[in-house]
Amino acid sequence: MRLKSALFAGFAIVLSSCNAASAPESASISAAASDPLANPAAGEWLSDGRDYTAQRYSPLTQINAGNVGDLGLAWYADLDTYRGVEATPLYSDGILYNTLSWNITTAYDAKTGEVLWTYDPQTPREFGRYACCEPVSRGLAMHGNKVIIATLDGRLIALDKNTGEEIWTSRAFDLDTGFAYSITGAPRVFGDKVVIGQSGGDLGVRGFVIALDVETGEKAWKFYLTPAPEENGPDGEASDDVMPWVRETWSEEGMWETLGGGANPWDSIAYDPDLNLVYVGTGNSVPHARYYRSNNEGDNLFVCSIVALDGTTGEYRWHYQMNPGEEWDWTCTASMISADLEIDGRQRKVIMQAPKNGFFYVLDRETGEFISAEAHVFQNWNEGFDENGRPVTSQQVRYDETPKLVAPGPGGAHNWFPMAYSPRTGLAYFPAYQSAFVYALQPGWEPQPLRSNSGWGGYTGEAGRIRGELMQEANEIESAWLAAWDPVKQELAWKVELPRHGNGGVMVTASDLVFEGTTNQTFNAFDARTGDVLWTYPTQSAPVAGAITYMVDGEQYIAINAGWGGGAAQIERGAGIEMPRAPARLLVFKLGGDLELPPLPEDAAAPPEPPRLTASEEEVARGQLLYQNTCAVCHGQNAMGGVADLRHLTREKHSLFNQIVLEGLYQDKGMANFSDLLTEDEVDAIHSYIIARANEDWGR
Repeated sequence: MRLKSALFAGFAIVLSSCNAASAPESASISAAASDPLANPAAGEWLSDGRDYTAQRYSPLTQINAGNVGDLGLAWYADLDTYRGVEATPLYSDGILYNTLSWNITTAYDAKTGEVLWTYDPQTPREFGRYACCEPVSRGLAMHGNKVIIATLDGRLIALDKNTGEEIWTSRAFDLDTGFAYSITGAPRVFGDKVVIGQSGGDLGVRGFVIALDVETGEKAWKFYLTPAPEENGPDGEASDDVMPWVRETWSEEGMWETLGGGANPWDSIAYDPDLNLVYVGTGNSVPHARYYRSNNEGDNLFVCSIVALDGTTGEYRWHYQMNPGEEWDWTCTASMISADLEIDGRQRKVIMQAPKNGFFYVLDRETGEFISAEAHVFQNWNEGFDENGRPVTSQQVRYDETPKLVAPGPGGAHNWFPMAYSPRTGLAYFPAYQSAFVYALQPGWEPQPLRSNSGWGGYTGEAGRIRGELMQEANEIESAWLAAWDPVKQELAWKVELPRHGNGGVMVTASDLVFEGTTNQTFNAFDARTGDVLWTYPTQSAPVAGAITYMVDGEQYIAINAGWGGGAAQIERGAGIEMPRAPARLLVFKLGGDLELPPLPEDAAAPPEPPRLTASEEEVARGQLLYQNTCAVCHGQNAMGGVADLRHLTREKHSLFNQIVLEGLYQDKGMANFSDLLTEDEVDAIHSYIIARANEDWGR
């Protein structure tokens, strides 16, 4: 048996505590002054996190606690979609750049909102089925005269920032790999390279990160984050040197060899220009259940980890794994923020992250040394950390066919929604979500190509009964808030209760204002030191993206996308608590802005009466299993909610069901053709299950 338990490699580990604090006033890591991405001008926002620290901290102070009440709408842009809009806009030289689902990118006059150009990369709509939580894009990158987009189907495209014309196009992955790769994260430019990860971990992929030359689009290096089967030989990539010992952390038996193992870096990637290190936050494992993936054995590197790579060569430098043997759909792809903190009387160069698992981590960003971690929500998986900073995982959360309650749930205590940090207050700000979920193995599970591959079950029979009781416990602890966290003391400074999961990304300014969108369909300004709500604007849709602020002609503006969508929206729709909303918009505010939004559309009509169920119980049960493995990722667990709630199909759409699923009738709307995965008989079974669910909730 080949196994290795490796949490750290290549450096000595020292466990430190955090009990003394002071925060530096500088928000930027020192770097060559000639690099505008390291030290942008005060009124610019040139990259996803504003600068290489990714603190989402702006030095602008024109808008402050004394006048934020005068903030009003300066202009807005209708984005012509009800899809989720998760991008952080960028600003440079009087132009605001934004990107939507399907990677449609627009440049606006940042003062007036006039459209200067729009670029549509014609992303194939069938790739929508590979995106876990809608075909979103979380942002753009900039370098010199270029705006760079990363498309859902794996292209990186550099555009002239003034005209929108293509400069170069390259590929992060080929389309004939056999893996269901996609890209939903924002590309990042670090020095002379553009770096991107990819999505698809739920469907079965082998994660990697790739760097391209920012001037030409040519590949500079590539690093795989899980091993290939040993018989395949070396990949010929920067990760080859570490793969022998990485492979030892996986069982010789398991489905990881065919499903890729996961660890895909689908969002956050960070950089330190002085250390020349690229930090890669990795995703969940696949299949989720370690029993099927790796015979219930091994740490399974590099799932749910931060991996530091040499920025020039892509070679391994260090890693820290938050969840050895991850099997709860927890990812470590949340924001990674760099700062210099005084801890125990010593200045430390740190990198901070609050991933899905409910802990806030502080690591030495030069060595990967574990400094501290503390839970910021209720959790029951961690029994502490050993002398090397390795988490002690409770065996009570290692599930089998008997359901187990685990906190947090797969939605995570903090997901992708951007975190911010203020060097003035010394606090990190992020949306927190307290939750739990019931996990169990599905007996005899077999993976399916290009589908969500979890290995989870326990939905029927005695296991289903236990699941129902445990989920009542989970529902009782669920809550959400905006957290202000002290990373040195590792404690909560303050929190503001918020309505539901899915509250948006955070931005903070030097005037001690924190801006965040909420699921109450508002955009709010909070006092960064107390949490007091200073200003609220009704946005008519929940702004989940991160806001930015910029300066034009002596006026400070604040911009945010308000477009409710993604995984959190699917949960809300599934719970039946979705609010009436407007189509997505880009909203831009300034002091004295007096524009008004048009009124909300009328509330949607009641769901239509479904057809009567004629299928047998056996056919419905078969359809339920097919639905869970094929459709639930987009349309919600138990056919509730999702991108489109299938319980609410009209009679016409019921009559077209097979054409929609097998012929791609709605492919232009993002509903792909599934004829390569499903037979007509299987689609009939799924349809029967949907009709059964619709009738259950109709009340007959």
